[in-house]
Order: sequence, then C-alpha cells, then structure tokens
Amino acid sequence: MKARLEQHLTDALAQLKRDGVVPESVTPPIRLSRTKDPSHGDFASNLAMMLAKPAGKAPRAIAEALIAGLPENNDIKDVQIAGPGFINFFQAGDAQTLVVRTVLDQGDSYGRSQVGAGQKIQVEFVSANPTGPLHVGHGRGAALGATIANLLDHAGYDVQREYYVNDAGRQMHILATSVWLRYLEQQQVPIRFPSNGYRGDYIRDIAKQLSDALGSSLVKTCNEVFAGVPVDAFNPGESGAVGKEAVPGMPEGLEAGSAEGDKEAHIDALIANAQKLLGDNAYSVIFNTALSEILDDIKDDLGEFGVHYDEWFSERSLSDDVDRVVEKLVAGGHVYTKDGAQWFRSTEFGDDKDRVVRRDNGQTTYFASDIAYINNKLERGFDRLLYIFGADHHGYTERLHAAAQALGYERDRLEFLLIQFANLYRGGERVSMTTRGGSFVTIRELRDEVGKDAARYFYVMRRYQQHLDFDIDLAKSESNDNPVFYVQYAHARICSVFRQLEQRRIPHDIETGRAALDRLVEPEEVELLTLLARYPEIIERAAAAREPHQVTGYLRDLANGLHSYYNAHKFLVDDNALRHARMTLLVAVKQVLVNGLRVLDVSTPEVM
Repeated sequence: MKARLEQHLTDALAQLKRDGVVPESVTPPIRLSRTKDPSHGDFASNLAMMLAKPAGKAPRAIAEALIAGLPENNDIKDVQIAGPGFINFFQAGDAQTLVVRTVLDQGDSYGRSQVGAGQKIQVEFVSANPTGPLHVGHGRGAALGATIANLLDHAGYDVQREYYVNDAGRQMHILATSVWLRYLEQQQVPIRFPSNGYRGDYIRDIAKQLSDALGSSLVKTCNEVFAGVPVDAFNPGESGAVGKEAVPGMPEGLEAGSAEGDKEAHIDALIANAQKLLGDNAYSVIFNTALSEILDDIKDDLGEFGVHYDEWFSERSLSDDVDRVVEKLVAGGHVYTKDGAQWFRSTEFGDDKDRVVRRDNGQTTYFASDIAYINNKLERGFDRLLYIFGADHHGYTERLHAAAQALGYERDRLEFLLIQFANLYRGGERVSMTTRGGSFVTIRELRDEVGKDAARYFYVMRRYQQHLDFDIDLAKSESNDNPVFYVQYAHARICSVFRQLEQRRIPHDIETGRAALDRLVEPEEVELLTLLARYPEIIERAAAAREPHQVTGYLRDLANGLHSYYNAHKFLVDDNALRHARMTLLVAVKQVLVNGLRVLDVSTPEVM
C-alpha cells in the first residue's frame, strides 16, 4: 500500500511537471509516513510543502493539484489536505484488513523484499584475534553482525558472512610463547611468566595437551629461555602480574621485574628465543596447536550463539598478495621511501598522515595486510564491503578508505559500523574484562547464565552507536520489564488461546475468518492491523540503516498491541464469524512475531 501510494504521488508530480506547474528540474524525495493520530488518516505526505517554493505557489494549492492528479485507488476512501499542506490518506476498511490475508498467504516470507536484489555485499564481523575465548565484549559485535546480515538477506541482498582470522603477526607469537612457558612450568622448569603474556586457565589447558602429547621433548633450561632477555616491567596494577619476589631455581638476575623494565622488549626477546631454541618445526607445533584449539573454541561458541559464517578467511593466506598489492601501490605512485621504510601516501586520499607499509627491515606491516585483504575482497566480486568494528577502530577507517581509493576502487564501496562497547552488570556491579589477564566473562558463560535468546536480543536492542549496559539480572527475569520475555510471552499467549480452543473442541476455520475480517473494528484490532502492515517497511528501513534495534522496537510495539488486545477483549466468543475473524488476526500476529524474532535469531516458545 505505502509503495503504491508513493508511486501515485510520483505520477501526479510528473503530471504537474508536464503542465508546467512545477519546474522539470525539481526532484524531491517522495515518501509517505504513517500517521500517529488516526484522525489524520493512515499515511501522510509533505510533498506539497517541498514543492511550494520552487513552484512559487502556496503549499495547499500544490496539494490540491497533486490530489487532482492521483489515479483511482479503491484501497483509499478519502484524501484530505491538513495544516499548511500535508496530504493525508485514509484507507478503506477492507484495505486495512488486506494485510491479514497477505500475511497468511506469504507466511515465513512476509516482510522479505527485493530492494537489494542484484547487489552482492560482504559482512565481516567479530574477527577477534584467536588468542583467547570470546568475551561478552565481543558478543555485541557478533549479535549485531549476524542480525544485520539477516536483515540484508531479508531485503534481498546477496549476503556473505566472513570472519577474518588474524593468524599472523605479533599477538599470535605472544600466544604461542605464553603456551610454551606454561608448558615449561608444567615440566618443572623454573620461569617467571611475562607481565604481558596471555594468562588464564585456557593457556594452561593447551600447555597440558602439549605435555601429554610430547612429554619433555620441548623442554629447555631457564638459562636458555631467558638468555639475553631484558628485564620485564613490574606491573602491580595488573591482575595476576608478576611481582618482585624470587622464583625458586631461577638464576640470579632473571627473576626480578622492574618499574624501569620494558615489558614489550621482554616478550619480544622471549619470542625470538622460543623460535631459535625450538626450531621451525617444534615452534610451529606449539603455534598451530594454540591457534587450532582457540579457533575451534571460538567457532563452537559462535555456533551455539547462533552466529555462522560462510567463510573463515586466514590472514596467513594473504602472504603472497601483500607483496603484490604493495608493488601495485608503488607502480601507481602512491608509495615513497623514507628512512629505509616504504610509506603509503594516504594523506592524498584524506587520511591525517601517511602510513608505513614496509618497515626498514623489509617486513610488511599489519596495515599492508589490511590493504591486501581489501583488494582480495573486491576481486572476489563484492559490490560493497561492510566492516563491523569496535569503536576503538575509529582512527582506522579513513586509512582503509584511502587504500581502496588508491587501488582504483570507489571509497564508498567500504562501509564501517563502529560498535560502542558493552558493559556487563551483575547485582548492580560492573564486571571488568581483560583478555591477557585472563579475567573475563566469556560469551559461553553469559549464554549459559541468561540463555541465547536474551543475550542475542539484549545486544541488539540499542543503537550500535550507543554504549550498552547489559543488565544480567534483568535478562534473567521473567517479567514484563524484560523486553525479550515480553515479546516471547506475546507469542506464547496466542498459542495458549489456540490450546483453549482445542480443549473446548471448537474448530477454527481460517477461511471463514478471512471472509469475516471486516468485523475487526475495535481500536485494538485496528492498531494491530496497522502494526502488521508496518512490518515490511521496518525490515527495509532497518536493513538500509543497519539498525536491528528498529526491529526490537517494532516487536515491542506489536507485543504491546497483542497484550492490550488480550486484556481488552475475549477471543472465544459465541459469535462464530467474529470468533473466526479474531482468531485469524491472532494467526497473522503470531506469524509476524515469528518472522521478526527469526531475524534476531530468537526462539518463539509456545509455553512460558
């Protein structure tokens, strides 16, 4: 209905242009909005007011001309001019109830559209370094990314979901070295664990696997491990950080942390020693074991969270592409050499400073890998790349836009959503999280405590640009204050009405209900009909804006409409036609609740 009326207004405007009433060059956006006050009709347009100035006429005169140019439409019983020039459309009664028939006919497909048809879009989200379990901070990006991908799919886009596995670079070497050091501890080698190594029981668990499988074959002496390693920094403020106390059996001079120490140089030297002492094969065993165990854990966690990917893309697979892309930038005149390093001229494309792509030691940078990854994605034929990043990546987006442009692509083919942080609260107290320190709540723990449904719903019910305070106590509560419970309860209530119908052995004939839909005239019924009609618009709008919270807001309104209807009217009335009509309306509401919750990957229980 809404789209048809917008087309009618487009046709009427075209007629005004042919008649010379409106200049040919005027092309305002033609949109209808649903009215909040039923006395103002069902839809309203401000087109006349937008045309008034360029046409040099009063808005109401333009509105009259537009109305005169509208084609016949049996679904509209009246069109009125209101205020300074709004055009208000009033639907005919049978047009309002038509939505019930549409919902019943389309079923699971109701709300889907083809606005994105022919467009191939990739959504990359989470992509956390595989250095530890995913914590609740990652959960928001996971839920938002998966839901946005679902929305785009419902809007007709060809969607690919991808996880970029950062399995190369320094953090992975810190992980491997952390595992080896825990292995040495288990083999009774006296060591001091570095202040910025990866901590947590999962590191010890991986080390235990190595001990069980390889025995003492990877053991080196403490003197060998710490040979040439500078003093570590003493960091008493970090959970589990090293202190200055001696470690029994460690040679003198290796055990002490220092306020003047360099923890980064310390860990880098330990990595270098691990690689040298173990050799490529043994070091690769540790590296790959740690990567495999943690990545498998991440995959399991996300799968149980309802998050699935079409592609797990390995950063290491880009090794050949990185050099090729850097040379492409060199050939394009976008790279210069300074102090022995190669610099990308990103300032020429809007960045605030140029960026190193190859260091003076010949090694390419992490940013160079990102450029190669962009090139790889676009060479795979995606029309648009959607990155879902944490808000801490704010300074990173401009350089990626610059890289795409330098490679010869339009910069707006890259789109970034910067997700604000999620804070977890339990019992009114904020829960702190650190990955290296090993003190964090995992997605698995959150899911086990509040359930997947509540976690998925809570994560997406606020704008992604806003900080999210996740109240775990509220998420667990079975009350109307819990938004996911409130929506699911609406579905369960409908199911309970049909169980009552069955218990009374009263048959429901949906075709009789269709034929009697004109009996639905109560305010609560009209409100539900209006809400049902809005659902496809909500899906399209939420997909275009990348805003799942529009869906949760809509579902809250639909659930509220259902609960109000339930409290105000009886459904199992003696009037057969009215009963069939009301039960048919409930079938439609139930279907839309199912469709909307499916977008969020939230279940629809029949009993609560």
